[in-house]
Amino acid sequence: MKRLITFIIAVAVLASCNNEEKELNKDISVPVSVIDLKLQSIEKYIETTGTVSPVKDVSKKSEITGHYNLLTNPATGKKYALGDYVKEGEEIIRLEDREYENNIKINSLKLNLEISKQTFEKQQSLYEKGGVTLSELKNAEINYINSDYNYKDALIRLEKMHIKAPFSGVIVDLPYYTPTTKIDANALMFKIMDYSKLYMEINLAEKDLDFVKTGQKVKITNYTMPEDTLAGIITQISPAINADTRSFKTVINISNSELLMRPGMFAKGEIVVASADSAIVIPKNVILSKQRGNTVFVVDKGLAQERLITFGLENPEEVQIVSGLEKNDRLVIKGFETLRNRSKVKVIK
Repeated sequence: MKRLITFIIAVAVLASCNNEEKELNKDISVPVSVIDLKLQSIEKYIETTGTVSPVKDVSKKSEITGHYNLLTNPATGKKYALGDYVKEGEEIIRLEDREYENNIKINSLKLNLEISKQTFEKQQSLYEKGGVTLSELKNAEINYINSDYNYKDALIRLEKMHIKAPFSGVIVDLPYYTPTTKIDANALMFKIMDYSKLYMEINLAEKDLDFVKTGQKVKITNYTMPEDTLAGIITQISPAINADTRSFKTVINISNSELLMRPGMFAKGEIVVASADSAIVIPKNVILSKQRGNTVFVVDKGLAQERLITFGLENPEEVQIVSGLEKNDRLVIKGFETLRNRSKVKVIK
C-alpha cells in the first residue's frame, strides 16, 4: 500500500512539473530578424563563364630587312615600351637601309611623274586644237598613268621602312633588339591590342537555346573585381548543337571603355533572359521546403505566421513571389528554422 501511495505522489509531481514547463514555454518568445517587403525588380538570368579576348589585335611584322631603330614615344619622352598607348598611324619602329632607299629612286620617279603630267596636259591642249593625233594623246596619257603608278609604288615600298600602329591601342608585346641590329623580313616588331571592346565565346546548354536571343544584355564580372560590372550584349548564336557536349556556341561583346578587364581574364556572365518590375522579391535562403509546398514565416502582432508561397521568376539568389506574400509583410530572415505557426516571437535587429 505504501508503494502505491509513493508511486501516485511521484506521478503527480512529474505531471505538475510538466504543466509548469508547458506554461513556461508558452511565455518564451523566439528571437527573430525581419525585413519589411517592398516592391522591387528581379531578373532571371543564365550563368556562364569564359575567357575574354580583344575585338582588335594585330602582330606587326617587318616586310623588309633593315637596321632596327626603336623610336621615342612623344607622350612619355622615352622609348616605346610595353603598356604604352599608341594612336593609329603612330610610327613606333624605323628600319633604316640606305641601299634599299637609294634603289627606289623616289626623287627620280617624282620628277618623271611631274614631266609626264605636264606632257599629257600639253598634248590634251594640242589635241583640242588639232595639233596632235589621238594616238599621240593616248601615248602621253599611258606614260602619265605609268609614271603615277611607279611613284605610288615607290612610296609604298618606302613606307615599309616606317612601322606604324594600324589602329589605336596598347603595346602588349615588344621584342627587344639591340639598336641598329639588322632585322630580317617577317620578324615580329610589336603586338598591339585595342581592348576597349572585348568579346567572349561561350557554350550554353541545349536547354537554354529557346531563352537566349541576340541583343540580350549580359552582366560581366571578374573574380578579381567583383564590385565592377561591365555591360555585355549577345551578338551571335549558333543554331547548331554540338552532339558531344549538347551545347551551342554564343558570342558576347563587352564594353570595356575604362580598361578594367584585361584580355585573357576569366569572366563570369549573367545573361538576362527575363525581368519583372514592382515585384515581391525574397532571398532563397529563407524558404522552407515542405511536403505541402514552399513556405516562409512572417511576423504579425508578435506571432509567427507560416505562409505557403508560389514562385515566379527566380535566379540563384532571389525569387519572385506571385502569391502568399504582400507588400509591407514582415518577413523573417533569421531565426525561422525552429519556428512553428503561431509561435511567439521577439523581433531583434
